[in-house]
Amino acid sequence: MHNKNVVIIDYGLGNLRSVMRGLEAAGARATITGVPEEIAAADCIVLPGVGAFHEGMEQLGPVKNTLSEAVRDKVPLLGICLGMQMLMDSSEEHGTYRGL
Repeated sequence: MHNKNVVIIDYGLGNLRSVMRGLEAAGARATITGVPEEIAAADCIVLPGVGAFHEGMEQLGPVKNTLSEAVRDKVPLLGICLGMQMLMDSSEEHGTYRGL
């Protein structure tokens, strides 16, 4: 992960500082951002999250399209907790909701 542009996505639902400290302990230099252009420029993306599926998907807002493009472009993406769940096609938690 050295010399890689690792981006931690900030969409209001996650313990971002803990993720940042873990990545730094592993030798990565990471930034926290919710700006689609900065996410699109990432070499690696981390999508953390805490909460319900539908809330996470709503909070992503314009970042959804950026993440979908990154997945299509095969940018390495790590989902943590809710972030991993949102990578699924859909969820039936509290109703049926579409995922990434």
